[in-house]
Parts: sequence; structure tokens; C-alpha cells
Amino acid sequence: MTISGVPEVEEMKGRTALVTGASSGIGRATALAFAQRGVRVALADVDGDGGHETLRLIRERGGDAAFILADVTQAGQVEAMVDEAAAIFGGLDYAFNNAGIVGTPSSTVECTEDNWDRVIAVDLKGVFLCMKYEIPLMLKRGGGAIVNMSSIAGLVGLRKNIAYVAGKHGVVGLTRAAALEYAQAGIRINALCPGFVRTPILMLDAMPAMERRYVSAEPMGRLGRPEEIAAAAVWLCSDAASFVTGHALSVDGGLVAR
Repeated sequence: MTISGVPEVEEMKGRTALVTGASSGIGRATALAFAQRGVRVALADVDGDGGHETLRLIRERGGDAAFILADVTQAGQVEAMVDEAAAIFGGLDYAFNNAGIVGTPSSTVECTEDNWDRVIAVDLKGVFLCMKYEIPLMLKRGGGAIVNMSSIAGLVGLRKNIAYVAGKHGVVGLTRAAALEYAQAGIRINALCPGFVRTPILMLDAMPAMERRYVSAEPMGRLGRPEEIAAAAVWLCSDAASFVTGHALSVDGGLVAR
């Protein structure tokens, strides 16, 4: 079977992936990319409408998926999400911990405590909680692969985004520490660091001047596409990346090479 002309990858076919933040953008694109390779996908998000739309898109292309409503900042919901995904599909092989927010862009002095707490809760604590409950299931399977969503903001500093930058740097550190802990247990853990990608989080329709600013910053002279980031996430989970762990992969059009 193929979906939209993309052949299944035999080593991934029939395995299970969990994708958080699956309602739109990179999460949706990655869920579709997994499904195109014969992977059964558990979709998770706080946005039920968007999550069910991703579910519809996968099923209409012949893929196998289920949607789970979950808030990654709540330990009980994360544990239930992971357990439900495993119950539906019989285990867990891959995880893309993608759920995240930007929060209110602000400097160190201007950042409110509420904004700080919310961004760190979703972007950093959420990744920690997901791994906390995903890893035991993967240990039962004898291995697996986890990709955590960071950003170029996890590799370099950006002004006026103090909470987001701190959270995404934290994801890189969290990824590296966990990768070392489970390297000999067959679980590979990597981080993905996209540049500026055309997704709803950038709100480009409302701010066309920002799009010109983002494009001008990119050495390749264009924004990334969600499908390009999805391809990197799926590659990191595949056997093609079998000797890659603890790595923060920049997929940014050359942005951090400057």
C-alpha cells in the first residue's frame, strides 16, 4: 500500500508513533509522514477540532490513526495519553514530542511570570513528562526512538523571546541527558531544531511584514515547509539514523551557520 504515492518503508511498517501537537503545522505534517510509511499514529493535542482533522486526513489516505485529547503540562493526562496510545496499537516505537507554544514575545525585564511559567510548562516540562512515560513502554519493546521539538532558539539566542529561548535550550539539554541514560537500552533520543517554517504559529497572514523579515534572515531566501521538518523527524526515528543519538539537528536553511 502507498499513501499519496509515498512507498512504505518496510522497517517502519506496522510500528506505532505518538505525535503531540498533531493538530496543525509540523505536528500534522509529521503524523502524515509517519502514516505514509505504514506507521500507525496516535495523535495528541489540546485542540480537538484540529486533531480530528489530522485524523481525517490520515484515514482518507488509507492510514491507521487515533486521536487522544491531552494537555502535555498535566502529568496525569500525559500518562493516560501514552497508556491509551499503547493500548490502542499494542505498544510504542516512536515518539515526536512536538507540542509547544511561543508565548508573548518579551525581553527579560518585560516577561511576566505567568508568561514564563506557561511557556516553560508547555515547551520544556511537557517534553519531560512525555519522555517520562514514553521511555518505560519503549524499554518493554526493547528499544525505540524519540524526537523532541526544540528550535534554532535552542541553539542560539534570540532577542525579545526570553521564555521561549530558555525553554528550547532546555529541551536540547534534556534530550542530551536522556540520550546518554538510555543509549545502551536501545532508545535513541534526539532533538529537532527548525528555523523559520511556514506554520500557523508564525501568524504570517496577520503580519506580512514579519514574513519579509523571516525570509530575509534565511540564507536560502525562503521559509521552510512543514513537510521538510517532518521528513527530518521521521528520518531520526528510522533505522537510517541508527547511530544518531543525543543530537540537536538543525533544519533551518543555513540560519545558524551565519
